[in-house]
Amino acid sequence: FPMAATDPQVLALAAQITESTEQDIPLLLLKLKGILSSPSLGCEESNKIKQDIYDYGLTQYCLLVLKRDHSQLPGAWATAAQLAEILSHCCVGLEVKEDPEEFYKKFLPSAIDSLLVLGKRLQARFVRTIKDKEKQDFLHWFQTVTEAICWLFGGHIQLAACVLQNDRFLQLLITDDVETAIIMMSVLHNILRINSSVLLQVEEETLHSVLDELVYKLSSTTNPAVGSAATKLLLLVAKFCKQLVQLLTARYKGLKGLLSKQWTGKGFDREVNQLLDLLYLEQSNGKGEMQKQHQAACTIQAAWRGFQTRKRLKKLPQAVITLQRSFRAKREQELQHLTKQKEDEALKLQMQLQRQRAMRLFHERQLALLEVVHPSQVNKYMQEMEEKSALTIQRFWRGYRARKIFYQQKQSLKEHKAAIIIQRAAYKFLEKRRRRRPLSPWKEPKGLTDEQRLALQQKVDDYIKLHPASQMSEEMSKELHMQAQAKLAQFLLQSRLDQRAAQRREALLAQVNTDVELLMNAPGLAETTEKDLGAFMSRSIPVATKARQSHNTMLKYTRWPWWKKLGDEFMEDDVIPDGATNTELETLFIGGRK
Repeated sequence: FPMAATDPQVLALAAQITESTEQDIPLLLLKLKGILSSPSLGCEESNKIKQDIYDYGLTQYCLLVLKRDHSQLPGAWATAAQLAEILSHCCVGLEVKEDPEEFYKKFLPSAIDSLLVLGKRLQARFVRTIKDKEKQDFLHWFQTVTEAICWLFGGHIQLAACVLQNDRFLQLLITDDVETAIIMMSVLHNILRINSSVLLQVEEETLHSVLDELVYKLSSTTNPAVGSAATKLLLLVAKFCKQLVQLLTARYKGLKGLLSKQWTGKGFDREVNQLLDLLYLEQSNGKGEMQKQHQAACTIQAAWRGFQTRKRLKKLPQAVITLQRSFRAKREQELQHLTKQKEDEALKLQMQLQRQRAMRLFHERQLALLEVVHPSQVNKYMQEMEEKSALTIQRFWRGYRARKIFYQQKQSLKEHKAAIIIQRAAYKFLEKRRRRRPLSPWKEPKGLTDEQRLALQQKVDDYIKLHPASQMSEEMSKELHMQAQAKLAQFLLQSRLDQRAAQRREALLAQVNTDVELLMNAPGLAETTEKDLGAFMSRSIPVATKARQSHNTMLKYTRWPWWKKLGDEFMEDDVIPDGATNTELETLFIGGRK
């Protein structure tokens, strides 16, 4: 510890942290906020306290705590956000005289990296959270961390390039969430405002990634807040360096059209017009078709790279979750295997003990029986015991063999049943096809032989003798014939009249349906034209319309996929089911007289 006069609060806090456990250190470090924000401190006293805090290692403690798992800290994310704010305030205004390279080249970049990691985790939690209260809390903590980052590189300008080149800053900027995207674009705006030459200091790949993301946000969103922030950033970039304006004009060919068509009249026309003026000044007049295609390909590639980067970033947590799940499943499987092995060993030992106990009881029972049985009956008793033992062994063996044979035949039995089911289905299919097959053409029967003809003639003669016909005169026969002819003519005339009446009824019903449909689809009286009047005065238009609808319906049926015609597999090709055309033909006008 230094020997110069030290602030007593800092000294006391350093002593408490030295004597405290690791779990209590984060809460003790929060007291630095009260020490730094004391209203009685002047500029020199504040810098002296910051120097004491750094000399006693409290700033290093804050950085170490931020590198831990934030969810395990007391107070969790709220404590981490406050420590980030304290760390940035402790570093701004601090001038390290002893070993400055350690502070400026290692400590400050490490602090920036830790704050960006904390911001990335808060952003991920904010996106995944569903409850509104938790989302507001995570958004507040995220904004606190970003403000701490801005405060830190505002006090140390050389850190602006370090922030911009950090991969986590690009990950924070590439997001589809509106609120966090606006906050990150404000951070980028502060970087460019504090150190306007930082874009020329970073690598070309980093510069292209930042510009690609800004242009992608303009092309993929309609939110005015996101569009305004992205436009202002591009305007700031274009105002800074003419080289960057040339890059915007050459790399993003459709940027001018996008700004003029999509973002004009959104409330920030002044910035849009200024950016368009700068872009049009750099646009050359002699651009060929090849250059247009090149710029279009660059725009597509920028959008594709942004999409691919987002896709990889979205899949990264899922990959980690999958890895953790597989590891836990493997560990659980190993634990189950060990548990099962121990149970098997315990069961084997228990069975061995039971077997030994049973053998001992059996021998004791045999000795007891030998003492009771007369010596002359010992041989007979032993023979009976051997027979019983043989029967027991045979019974167990036959049961084992029968079970084994059954399990061997089980698969063949299942295959036999499956074959029976398949054969039954095939027989049913063949029977259906046979029934629906058209009848074979009539074949002329074979001629009768002379003996068969004589036998049939004899049967006919015998029947006529047994059933003689009644005699009728010629006049009665003619009269009966005339009556039959008159009734037949009357029936044919009546059936023709009934058929015409049925056709007329169908025509009238179809005409009524057509008129009703035309009236329902007709425009209002105020919107009626002479063309609409012609539809009601002439019958040709509705007839043609309904005929066209009927024709389209039949065409649709012929183009149906095979799975829609499964029920009609045995129908003729030229037969169309009534249900396919009834809906259209019911309202078709059938020509005829009223």
